[in-house]
Amino acid sequence: MKVWKRNAVIVAVVLFVGAAVYLNWNYQESEDTGKTLGQAELVSGQTGDPLLASTASPAPSATPASAEDASSGYFASARLNRQQARDSALSILQDAAADETADETIKAETAMAIQTLADDTVSEAQIENLVTAKGYADCIAFISDDSVSVVVSAGGAELTDADVARITEIVTGETGCTADQVKIIQAEN
Repeated sequence: MKVWKRNAVIVAVVLFVGAAVYLNWNYQESEDTGKTLGQAELVSGQTGDPLLASTASPAPSATPASAEDASSGYFASARLNRQQARDSALSILQDAAADETADETIKAETAMAIQTLADDTVSEAQIENLVTAKGYADCIAFISDDSVSVVVSAGGAELTDADVARITEIVTGETGCTADQVKIIQAEN
């Protein structure tokens, strides 16, 4: 019986490694064609969507995009700071949960706080992915107890009321917050 279990584990590991190799190969192939997975290709470079109109140019600009570089630097820095703060908070919560002298109510509260932190992390990632999928250059979301702040880069264009409504709808759908709890901030380009 032990041999059968061992062989089953080996087969499962081989299948997972094979799947990882295939996905990596598929990802590399998509990068080689110059496309990003999930990226739409416009026919004749024309679109009726005003958000995609600025990205529908047939040839990329040869000038350096220093404003875009600064904007993407902000988003990378903000993500890093958010992750470091979250890691620190998670470490403190895990230490409190592992404390053997703490009573059960404290342990239950820390477990709930860890779960809330994990849920917020997933919600922030979903919001960021959905907002950028709508054609915005970049986005970062911050969920707190009583509000959600979303910083959006529209790629040099100004955010319109329609943009704000679209982003607010995404946030309220993902978090269950009301529209008055959502703060949308345009990143300076």
